[in-house]
Amino acid sequence: MLLGSGELGKEFVIAVKRLGCHVIAVDAYADAPAMQVADECEVMTSMLHGDELDAIVEKHKPDIIVPEIEAIRTERFYDYESRGIQVVPSAKAANVTMNRRAIRDLAAQELGLRTAKYLYAASEEELRKAVGKIGIPCVVKPLMSSSGKGQSYIKAESQIHDAWIAAQGGRGDSNEVIVEGFVKFDYEITLLTVKQADGPTLFCPPISHHQVNGDYHESWIPAHMKEEFLKEAQEMAKKVTDALGGAGIFGVEFFVCQDGVVFSELSPRPHDTGMVTLGHTLNLSEFELHARAVLHLPIAEISLQRPGASAVVLAPDDTFKSPDYVGVDEVLRDAEADVRIFGKPLAKPGRRMGVVLKWGKNGDSPEALKEGARKLADKISVVKGNIG
Repeated sequence: MLLGSGELGKEFVIAVKRLGCHVIAVDAYADAPAMQVADECEVMTSMLHGDELDAIVEKHKPDIIVPEIEAIRTERFYDYESRGIQVVPSAKAANVTMNRRAIRDLAAQELGLRTAKYLYAASEEELRKAVGKIGIPCVVKPLMSSSGKGQSYIKAESQIHDAWIAAQGGRGDSNEVIVEGFVKFDYEITLLTVKQADGPTLFCPPISHHQVNGDYHESWIPAHMKEEFLKEAQEMAKKVTDALGGAGIFGVEFFVCQDGVVFSELSPRPHDTGMVTLGHTLNLSEFELHARAVLHLPIAEISLQRPGASAVVLAPDDTFKSPDYVGVDEVLRDAEADVRIFGKPLAKPGRRMGVVLKWGKNGDSPEALKEGARKLADKISVVKGNIG
């Protein structure tokens, strides 16, 4: 049972279907991307309705529950796990990582990982005090959100009120926020970390990415970083994923600075920046790796096949149903490119609707691949369709 049925869930469903699984996709709206490829689907009033979730679990009695989003009653997972249902990666991992307070305190206080300075605030007044202690510039994020939802970058005191209001648009039912000191970094990476039930922890080559307002827009693999920094990141990623337990892929994010790496965030599932692996940049995509780990199937190795980049296709500044796509043919004229249209039934301003994949040969520069992916993605327009 997949809880949350977006584009990441869709690719995961395809991966596990190829391994013989029967999949029930669940989300708060009909015809979500993963529902289009699943065997069965359920539409909830809200993913935060615990009793409704209990009823769906009882109805289908799944062997495995795989959360794809943050806004779920993750505290219910402990009960499911006690009843013999496998929760991915584990009930503890899902519960801790879906809340920025829990994962940050685990990383910084319990495990001693290097992180940005941070404080919490549960009101605008507390936010002002926290910003005063952390200092400006700083970043404000809801405790429960992803893909930059509700995130603000504060450069002046006059922006604190707007940052508080923006943070109330997170994906949970808590109004608490985290205030992070600004980290002066050279670039950011995602280190996809695979925990196996009966094997060693494996790492994908580091993926670098470009974000706009905290939301992924481009990613490329491999990120060229110093070997000692990569080893440091791997050690930190293993330490935190070992503490969380379970089996599956984790997207562990780091800031890479002049003097080393700083732990940023962690997702207990395939990561949006990892969509670059759909371009056969690795011997197995992040979704295939997640599927094997979840099903306790062996992963012989993870190897880089070729460098590549990805760039998202965004909806225009309009809201409409049944979107269509113009320019896909232009992208596919490039023999070293491909497109994934997510199949979202509703276009909303700035919403990710697809991704363009561009790959090259060993020795090709990341800059050239990034530029190539972005130029191709810009050829695709999301327009109003004729259906519906």
